[in-house]
Amino acid sequence: MHQIELSYTFGVSRSRGAGIRNPLMDLLHAVREHGSISAAAKGLGLSYRHVWGELKRWEEDLGHALVVWDKGQPARLTEFGSKLLWAERQAQARLAPQIGALYADLERAFAVAFDDAAHVVALHASHDDALAALHEHAVASDKLHLDIRFTGSVDAIKALNEGRCVMAGFHAPADSPPGSLAERTYKPLLRPGLHKIIGFAQRSQGLMVAPGNPLGIATVADLVRPGVRYVNRPLGTGTRVLLDELLARQSVPPQAISGYTHTEPSHAAVAHAVAAGAADAGLGIEAAARAHRVDFIPLVSERYFLVCLKSTLEQPATQALLGILRSPAWQRKLAAMPGYQPLHSGEVLSMRRVLPWWNFRTPKPAKPR
Repeated sequence: MHQIELSYTFGVSRSRGAGIRNPLMDLLHAVREHGSISAAAKGLGLSYRHVWGELKRWEEDLGHALVVWDKGQPARLTEFGSKLLWAERQAQARLAPQIGALYADLERAFAVAFDDAAHVVALHASHDDALAALHEHAVASDKLHLDIRFTGSVDAIKALNEGRCVMAGFHAPADSPPGSLAERTYKPLLRPGLHKIIGFAQRSQGLMVAPGNPLGIATVADLVRPGVRYVNRPLGTGTRVLLDELLARQSVPPQAISGYTHTEPSHAAVAHAVAAGAADAGLGIEAAARAHRVDFIPLVSERYFLVCLKSTLEQPATQALLGILRSPAWQRKLAAMPGYQPLHSGEVLSMRRVLPWWNFRTPKPAKPR
């Protein structure tokens, strides 16, 4: 069976209406309407040689004759050529509403590129419900389109450093001490003078458990109890880093947790696994727990940050994003989400101030006595 491929072109207007054009069908239609190759070529604004060559090429590709090439006779379509035109008319008629909608969707999407007041920010970020809400709010309020790809915190910053996005989102506990896993994970990825940290939100992370908490789970130390099934987040995610840090603080070996290697890609997926009874506990954000109607045991308050390169901080798209984050309308919306608080939203922050272990001073060598 021959496969169908769709393509589109840019233009100031569509002179032939909202259809999906195919060059072969245009050739066949012209031949049938004009009765000769030369007249068909003239009607299409093409050369005789081009039309003749294209028809011959299509016949070879399709393995069927398209035109009756009798000398001295008007050109006419073969039965196969006529059936192709009929099939195309049938498909166009049936799909006309969908084709019209497709044109409209494409034109709306590309309108952003031609709108000087609109901006697009490519953002790789750790999964977060507030960012999803910001995506909708930014378009509606300020024509700012966030091209979000949810990935792990580590992978997000790596994508920023490799030029695959202009903004990254990551999160870290507010109380991580020097030498913590959070420091060892994030500090090598960021450089003073190269990166700029931007406040986004403060959020609550904790254990999501079945309604009523039937197993009486209270801390990560309870995850090693017999019969407790845990669902984790993948390596490279900020929540996985957080769990491992909390386990280290309480001297809990990860391998003792049943389900430690069982991972889900998002907070929502973890909450769903708990709600469905596939797991007894999982670490995640309060908003996901509330949305899936499971109980939430808060464990830690953490900061969610955005980070960009210093060289892109003054770009119009970045400044538009910062303006939205600082707006009262967005901060009210953020505060209404379970487990979230606006904290320095849209402010460019000092790494040392918001992450005390991010001390970039190089100790001076001791003077010889």
